[in-house]
Amino acid sequence: MYHILIYHTASDYLERRAAFRDDHLTYARAAYERGELLLAGAFADPPDMALLVFKDTDPAVIEEFARGDVYVRNGVVTSWEVRPWTVVIG
Repeated sequence: MYHILIYHTASDYLERRAAFRDDHLTYARAAYERGELLLAGAFADPPDMALLVFKDTDPAVIEEFARGDVYVRNGVVTSWEVRPWTVVIG
């Protein structure tokens, strides 16, 4: 079972993320190393969202991840949602 965490970023995301980027990446890498986070990345044009793919992870764990992320806590991410994702190929 896959879940998608969708981040909606602030309009000044590119400018504001630098102050928090190292902590954000360390946090995401830890979830990856625990086997929770499978893929993650931001959209480039426009840079208004990011997408994080979790596999076999309880949605409550994903929600806790989002609430603990330095981007969310500091308003770089303005809103987020967790959605189940049905993979049909791959």
